[in-house]
Amino acid sequence: QVQLMESVGGSAQAGGSLRLSCTVSRYTFENYYCMGWFRQAPGKEREAVATSGGGSADYAPSVKGRFSISQDNAKSHLYLQMNNLKPEDTAMYYCAAARPPCLGRLVVADAEYSYWGQGTQVTVSS
Repeated sequence: QVQLMESVGGSAQAGGSLRLSCTVSRYTFENYYCMGWFRQAPGKEREAVATSGGGSADYAPSVKGRFSISQDNAKSHLYLQMNNLKPEDTAMYYCAAARPPCLGRLVVADAEYSYWGQGTQVTVSS
């Protein structure tokens, strides 16, 4: 079954780095679900920030070059490395999965992703 659980988030100063981790069931990885990270700030709509599938990854323009999505199948972990953080990155972050067949691309992320973790708070201060 699909299981997703984010680790504790964190706080950082602008320009700093954080790494989010999501524990993912082996079933999810072994059955080729596409993975992703979404975020939602208060008063704003949910936004896909990073998606992956078929060995490729897409990033929202706002985070491209700063964030990196990766996974370690042996450890059953999905990661989001966040560098050069900005205050506008402050949000609740969710790891997510899309059942196959899936593209794992931002352009179809809203339609594809339907499994969610509980979310973890990331706060970036100036």
